[in-house]
Amino acid sequence: MKTLFLNPPSYEGFDGGAGSRYQAKREIRSFWYPTWLAQPAALVPESRLIDAPARGLALADVLPLAAEHELLVLHTSTPSFPSDVKVAEAFKAANPRLVIGMVGAHVAVSPGPSLTASDAVDFVARSEFDFTIKEIAEGRPLGEVDGVSYKCRGEVVHNPERAIIENMDTLPWVTEVYKRDLRVEDYFIGYLLHPYMSLYTGRGCKSRCTFCLWPQTIGGHRYRTRSAANVVDEIALAKRHFPQVKEFFFDDDTFTDDRPRAEEIARGLGRLGVTWSCNAKANVPYETLKILRENGLRLLLVGYESGNQQILHNIKKGMRIDVARKFSQDCRALGITIHGTFIVGLPGETKGTIEETIRFAQEVNPHTIQVSLAAPYPGTELYREAVMKGWLHDNSDSLVAADGLQISSLQYPHLSSEEIFDALKVFYKRFYFRPGKIAELSWEMLTSAEMMKRRLREGVEFFHFLRQRENHA
Repeated sequence: MKTLFLNPPSYEGFDGGAGSRYQAKREIRSFWYPTWLAQPAALVPESRLIDAPARGLALADVLPLAAEHELLVLHTSTPSFPSDVKVAEAFKAANPRLVIGMVGAHVAVSPGPSLTASDAVDFVARSEFDFTIKEIAEGRPLGEVDGVSYKCRGEVVHNPERAIIENMDTLPWVTEVYKRDLRVEDYFIGYLLHPYMSLYTGRGCKSRCTFCLWPQTIGGHRYRTRSAANVVDEIALAKRHFPQVKEFFFDDDTFTDDRPRAEEIARGLGRLGVTWSCNAKANVPYETLKILRENGLRLLLVGYESGNQQILHNIKKGMRIDVARKFSQDCRALGITIHGTFIVGLPGETKGTIEETIRFAQEVNPHTIQVSLAAPYPGTELYREAVMKGWLHDNSDSLVAADGLQISSLQYPHLSSEEIFDALKVFYKRFYFRPGKIAELSWEMLTSAEMMKRRLREGVEFFHFLRQRENHA
């Protein structure tokens, strides 16, 4: 079937890409690669992938493609689902014979309600959907495809689960799809060099964080990986295809979970002479960090989450504050940049623990940070706990406001959703508006004309973000 993979139009600046942990409008212009769509697209010959948000495309721009295709695969998320359904309905109206399916964590955990939400949606693919979509595109009847839920004579039918992929090397490289369908200059992440490129070298995460969406809905808690040679070979190809790319990012939930493999990949990347970064837990020993750094590692994205040990226990982070401190010191000594991520509003949060986390962030002092509001996504343990204990705010079905900004969906007897919401702005201001941090970022700008231009643009976007939050408050 002639297949279109679509990351659908949504809120302006909305990062709903499949690689995104929190589907929301960011503090500054940010877009992850739609890797979870690119992967099945690589399995379907002559398919096409369109990332509407990153390209700045509206529904009117992509709707003419309905007549040209037989199968439409939409990636959706909990915040964007109502909008994505409208896109599906518009495509179905334009071409009633078009078969429309949805993929993503939201439909994986709520396949029935997702299907009954609109007559335009013919099927949803649950869990790992790469080969599910491949078989549907090959024309196999929906009733014969594992891992799919679909409508038959007005009833929702759930087929057996699809076995997870054990040999990750059987998946084709996404680099060829990127080259065919995407423009690398469209993708920005504030802490990565531009242009950058991201992809996965494995799926699943050993950690059991109660809030984290992907391991609990799609990837699982076992880290299934591509071979080191397979990864290095794809980066070599990407380097030839995209000589303008300045940095490669491995978006595995925790790339450093398998340290011997991480070291082996690093040595291969070192021979290629590329700059690269990845997600890491704040427990990587100095010896491994040194090997990674000596072979091109520039930055680690580290989920600190909280500076309070009890909160880390509450969310099953499996992390000790003292270990995170030592890790941060080691990275600084080796010249490894850290982008730290923090969450306010997790179970056990109080005004005191928010203050503790802000001070902890100032102490470990990552180069840059991202602060998110605790988001109880359906399918996560955090969501189930919030439902059971009555923590959900009335807005919990949406997770974002009408303009795509993240809103506080949790509230506690001792801490209101408004207080959680306001804490995010306070956190950012107290971290960035320090003389030392201002001097650090100013020096970065003064030493690079390109960085000067970029940081000034991001600064304008950041202050606009803060003003928007004040308006919401």
